[in-house]
Amino acid sequence: MQIIPAKTPGFVKTLFPNFIWNIATKNKELYLTFDDGPTPEITDWVLATLKAYNAKATFFCIGNNIEKHPEIFQNIITEGHTVGNHTYNHLKGWKHNTKDYLDDVIKTQKLINSRIHNYHTEHSRSVYGNNSNLKMFRPPYGKFKTKQSKQLQNLGYNIILWDVLSYDWDVSVTEATCLKNVLSAAKEGSIIVFHDSVKASRNLKYALPKVLEYYSESGFEFKTLSSV
Repeated sequence: MQIIPAKTPGFVKTLFPNFIWNIATKNKELYLTFDDGPTPEITDWVLATLKAYNAKATFFCIGNNIEKHPEIFQNIITEGHTVGNHTYNHLKGWKHNTKDYLDDVIKTQKLINSRIHNYHTEHSRSVYGNNSNLKMFRPPYGKFKTKQSKQLQNLGYNIILWDVLSYDWDVSVTEATCLKNVLSAAKEGSIIVFHDSVKASRNLKYALPKVLEYYSESGFEFKTLSSV
């Protein structure tokens, strides 16, 4: 059930002005993001679908999944997409003390940096340009404590939230509603949330190609958050 609206209300953004909710632009640009991967089959399907529309995106990866599926993580990078930090264990910040939460984030960042560095030694810099020295973080569930967010920002992280929720992960949401959530809410500069996860795959596989087709035909470009 959709309790939170698909479109993030403006007053919520004003309450947390130090977080990135959308990109201020009048250009026809959208920012697709995918949470919770890398995931076997699903992430590679997403990559192939994006490639068909010459679209770039940002993947907020779980550290544990990076370790379990390093080859899929490499595919994200080599396809020219950007990666962000989504904790190592998909932690809900409200349920963990700040030290443990930060340790989980830092563990993931070290893993991301190490993987990118290793790939950088094997490929040209142009492949890794979108991920050099980036520290982007999205809290799982969009929930963490104020102290956690402030300390992450002190460590140099940009906190990336969203302008549009697709609700692809919600099994009570139909494929058509998932698509409508995006098409009815996304506009220039919107940051859109999808999930490259098993739970979201039904809605994702229905909605993503249609979102790409609709906005591409309307003259939009899909960019990574590293380009802003």
